[in-house]
Amino acid sequence: MPAVLIYPLAALAEIAGCFIIWAWWRGGASALWLLPGVASLALFGWLLAQVEAGFAGRAFAAYGGVYIAASLLWMWTAEGQRPDGWDVAGAALCLIGAAVILTAPRVA
Repeated sequence: MPAVLIYPLAALAEIAGCFIIWAWWRGGASALWLLPGVASLALFGWLLAQVEAGFAGRAFAAYGGVYIAASLLWMWTAEGQRPDGWDVAGAALCLIGAAVILTAPRVA
C-alpha cells in the first residue's frame, strides 16, 4: 500500500487512540475506553511500519506533515472547532514539506 494511503490511515488511528486517552484522562471517560485506545495506537504503529522508506526517520518525518493536517481535520470534525487561516497555512506548509521528503530523488 502506498504512503499516500497509509499515512492518512495511520493518522486516524493515532489521533483516535490519543483522543481516547485524552477523554479518559481529562474528560472522565470510563477506563474501559483505554482498550480500544491502545488497540488504535498499536494499529497506528503497524501501519507506519508498512511505509516503503529506506529509513524509519524519513518515513516518520514525512508522516509528521500528514499528522498535523489530520489533527486539524479532527479538531474540526470531532471537536467542532474550525481551523483558522493560520492553521490551514501551517498545515499546507507541512504537507508540502512531507511531499518533498517523500518524492526527493535519492542518491544511493
